[in-house]
Amino acid sequence: MEKGQINIQTENIFPIIKKFLYTDQEIFLRELISNAVDATTKLKKLSSIGEFKGEIGDTKIEISIDKKKKTISIIDQGIGMSSEEVKKYINQVAFSGAEEFVKKYKEDDKSSGIIGHFGLGFYSSFMVAKKVQIKTKSHKKSKGCLWECDGSPKFSLNDLDKKDRGTEVVLFISDDAFEFLEDSKISSLLNKYCKFLPIEIKFGTNKKKEKDKKGKEIEIEEDNIINNTNPLWKKSPSKLKPEDYASFYREVYPYNFEQPLFHIHLNVDFPFNLTGVLYFTKISPSVDLNKNKIQLYCNQVFVTDSVDGVVPDFL
Repeated sequence: MEKGQINIQTENIFPIIKKFLYTDQEIFLRELISNAVDATTKLKKLSSIGEFKGEIGDTKIEISIDKKKKTISIIDQGIGMSSEEVKKYINQVAFSGAEEFVKKYKEDDKSSGIIGHFGLGFYSSFMVAKKVQIKTKSHKKSKGCLWECDGSPKFSLNDLDKKDRGTEVVLFISDDAFEFLEDSKISSLLNKYCKFLPIEIKFGTNKKKEKDKKGKEIEIEEDNIINNTNPLWKKSPSKLKPEDYASFYREVYPYNFEQPLFHIHLNVDFPFNLTGVLYFTKISPSVDLNKNKIQLYCNQVFVTDSVDGVVPDFL
C-alpha cells in the first residue's frame, strides 16, 4: 500500500474547486464522461497505429447509480491507467493526460477527437462527492490499482485485482448533493450534455416485447443508449435528404412542433473549424430570442446554449 500527498500549491485547492471551478455542480458528469470518452478514443487511436494489439471489444461507457451505497459510477473500457500513470495524471492537479497524448500524436488527425486539455475535469467530482475512488487497469500488461481520496490533499493508492482494462470512477455523493442519485436527474443531464458524444453511453436498460421464432411474445431487456454518436452536422450535406434535416430538428428541439422555414448546413475551416446546421423558424411573440436559440458543441460535447454576441440578433 502506498500513501502520499497530491502535488498542489495550496492546502485549500479542494474548497476552491468545489466552489469556484465551475458555476454549476452538474458539470461533474459532463467532465467525467468526457474523460471516459477520451480514454476510449485513445485506445482506438493506439489500435489504429498498431501500438495496441489486443481486441478493442465493447467500448460502451456505463453510468450507474447505487442508491443504497449513495454512489454514482462512470465505467469505461478504454485505455486505463497503471499506478504510475495515476500518480502522474491524477496526483498532479492540472497535468492533463489528454493534452500530452494530443502533443505526442499531433501529426495524426485522429487525435483531434480528444476532449480534455486542462486536467481539472476529474476534480469536479468533489463538487458533489465526499469521497472518490478510481479503479483502473492499463491496456498494457500491468496490475490494476485503486486510488482513493476523501476531498483532502491526502490520497491512498493500492493494488487491485481487476480483470478488465479500463477505468471506473466511483463518487460517494455528499449529503447536499443527493439530488444526483435520482435517475430522472441523471437522465436530464445526460440528455443535455452527452446527447451526441461519439462513444455509446449506457444508462440502465429498457424492456421491450418481441416475438420468438414460434410467434410467442417474449420480453427482452436491452441497453438504454442515450446518445446519437453520429449527429447530422458530422455528415456530408450531399448525402442528406430534406427529411433527414426535419428528423434531426425534432431530435434536437422535441418541443418545437412547427417545422423550420429553411436550414443552412455550415462547414467552415477558417479562421476556426466549425460545422453545424442552422434552422430558421417562425418567430412568435412568446419566443425569447436570447435563450436556447443556438446549441454550441465542442467535439460533440454540449458547451452552452447562450451564444450572445456570436450570432447577430437579426438572425
